[in-house]
Amino acid sequence: MKANHSTEERFLLLGFSDWRSLQPVLLALVLPCYLVTLTGNSPLVLLAVRDPRLHTPMYYFLCHLALVDAGFTTSVVPPLLASLRGPALSLQRRGCKSLALGSAECVLLAVMALDPAQGQGKFCRALSGASWLGGLTNSAAQTALLAARPLCAPLGVDHFICELPALLKLACAGGRHATERQMFAARVLILLVPSAVILASYGAVALGVWGMRSGGGQRKAMGTCGSHLTAVCLFYGSAIYTYLQPTHSYNQGQGKFVSLFYTVVTPALNPLIYTLSNKVKGAARRLLGSLGRGQAGQ
Repeated sequence: MKANHSTEERFLLLGFSDWRSLQPVLLALVLPCYLVTLTGNSPLVLLAVRDPRLHTPMYYFLCHLALVDAGFTTSVVPPLLASLRGPALSLQRRGCKSLALGSAECVLLAVMALDPAQGQGKFCRALSGASWLGGLTNSAAQTALLAARPLCAPLGVDHFICELPALLKLACAGGRHATERQMFAARVLILLVPSAVILASYGAVALGVWGMRSGGGQRKAMGTCGSHLTAVCLFYGSAIYTYLQPTHSYNQGQGKFVSLFYTVVTPALNPLIYTLSNKVKGAARRLLGSLGRGQAGQ
């Protein structure tokens, strides 16, 4: 029987249409997370730009992380919210933008784990540029590999975003395994290498904390690192589960729920974690104080 090939560039994102009873619950969870992501990251960027005391490499990279998170969730959540309240969405292949931003976050988190505290402006700009370029390159490479494969009808993707494992299931059988191996190699590079860098960095931090004489200092350091590590593990753990498994064993039902962690939950946790530092709180008080004095002087 001849395969039903399709040259159509559009496909349907089915979302959670097979879990209709769960859609109101998901709507009630996803929307607050999205609002937290936007309202948490925007003040962080503003404070880091305006307050000279936050003009350090750490907060420079936090600005980039905030921008990536805001863009990443904005590319994912509005279509997801629309699908939770209506029919399946029709989308073009070239309309899939989330992979580039997600890949950029993978590299950026690894750069932040290196803690380039003594880095100069040019060095920090080079690292941030490498993060964005790495994400775009990975996205372009995998998208090009998938675009070279003809898709077989029906063009319905059982997911709420353009996940490549779900899209690859639509590819016609001939030559698909070679494409899958090439895409898998790209995913290993963008996920496992940054993960190894982060684990090595936290290992060094753990050794430093272990050598502290002050119990209070140990608890404070462990509390801060623990919250950071939780967010990182949620992001990388769910992404690794999604992308580093063979397409034939990829469970699309489970994949949709796992993807919620790195597309919705982790971007909402990041601003909550990083805005709790004393420096950010102090910068917020100073900004509010200056605004109050400005209004009083009018």
